[in-house]
Amino acid sequence: MTKKVISLTLAMLLTGLVFLSAPAKADDKEKDEDRLRNSGEVLKEILNIPDDIPQSLMDKADCIVVIPSVLKAAFIVGGAYGRGAMTCRSGEDMNGPWGAPTMMALEGGSFGFQIGAQATDFVLLIMNRDGAGSILSSKVKLGADASAAAGPIGRDAEADTDVAMRAEVLTYSRSRGLFAGISLEGSTLRPDEDANERIYGRKIPSKDIALHGVVPVPPAARLLTSILNQHSPKNLSK
Repeated sequence: MTKKVISLTLAMLLTGLVFLSAPAKADDKEKDEDRLRNSGEVLKEILNIPDDIPQSLMDKADCIVVIPSVLKAAFIVGGAYGRGAMTCRSGEDMNGPWGAPTMMALEGGSFGFQIGAQATDFVLLIMNRDGAGSILSSKVKLGADASAAAGPIGRDAEADTDVAMRAEVLTYSRSRGLFAGISLEGSTLRPDEDANERIYGRKIPSKDIALHGVVPVPPAARLLTSILNQHSPKNLSK
């Protein structure tokens, strides 16, 4: 076989791989957009629960993470099991509207509880800019790299004010219609850079997306940000 034939064969193979990878990337982007839409739906439903996240805590959060539909099987197997989105208030002082989200991954950890066969949704409040910066920079272990606590709900908020004010991350879960604060210590949270590239069409650092407002809110995330802008338009921690 001549060098010319070999080169032609390799070129054809590479072209075929490009065509094969294009549908896969399109499918992955569609899944990422579904996660954004589901994150908005989950938050909307949770904020309509009578004893939901206390308004006082929502109004003091700088960022929020929503991880929809995590299944029990994923906890048993371990490894990467939760995908969702994190959005932050815009502006240097984080006093502006909620901005474009960065895609996130919740991984690992053994929580010592049973969540049942139903899917579980997680909501995490990031209470200060330092916590947000750490999470957006690299993989963060909750309870070690970032202080975390089960978030109080409804009337229990007053009793747990001290815990809430000391923690950088407050964590909640919803399973079988039950909403409660839950400990996620030992799990890790990190930006999903591959998903960000699919959503925004280019590689952008997660910090630039969430904290510096370099991209507009994508259509799939508009429900998520509009719900937050309606429910908590002002940052009262400043």
